[in-house]
Amino acid sequence: MLAIPEHIMETILKDFYDEAHFWLNGYVNKQNCRIWSEANPQVYVETPLHPEKLTVWCALWAGGIIGPYFFKNNEGHNVTVNDDRYRAMITNFFIPELNNHDVQELWFQQDGATCHTASATIDLLKDTFGDRLISRFGPVNWPPRSCDLTPLDYFLWGYVKSLVYADKPQTLDRLEDNIRRVIADIRPQMLEKVIENWTSRLHYIRASRGSPMPEIIFKM
Repeated sequence: MLAIPEHIMETILKDFYDEAHFWLNGYVNKQNCRIWSEANPQVYVETPLHPEKLTVWCALWAGGIIGPYFFKNNEGHNVTVNDDRYRAMITNFFIPELNNHDVQELWFQQDGATCHTASATIDLLKDTFGDRLISRFGPVNWPPRSCDLTPLDYFLWGYVKSLVYADKPQTLDRLEDNIRRVIADIRPQMLEKVIENWTSRLHYIRASRGSPMPEIIFKM
């Protein structure tokens, strides 16, 4: 059962955080990306042999998006996320960016990925957010494998991936530019609808005592 107190659902600002892989050849991991459609989308998934990819992090709330942040090493080469890189991103990018926004009573929500829930990471997040941390091993738990309850999974990553490959980018730099452009073009009105949809999902889960949700079609 989803154990999120009612006062959290009524908080003015709710913030979600996640990262995703963007493959240069357009490959989509069907385990991490949900495609919502009233008709059969006829999606075919090809498995890459030696893929080039970007690992991208974003924060989403009703008022905007913080990011994208691209994980790179000191030489500027694209890398995947691990414990140290995740904490460095929070310290060097996210918290300074957050200080540029006029936000109060911010709740930090993340999934249960190992790099998110390492003890040093949880300690860092508690230092910043106190009890306003929704995470495995945090003050407020979050159900595992709950992509249908996380707006970045059920909306943002799928939406961005549906647009960034339109011009068939041939380099990671071009793909990165496309990702920045698409995310920058997302309007607050769209994000408000995303959060309204999220709230209705949580109310359904609470009312049904954690039973599976029926098919939900996300409509803009």
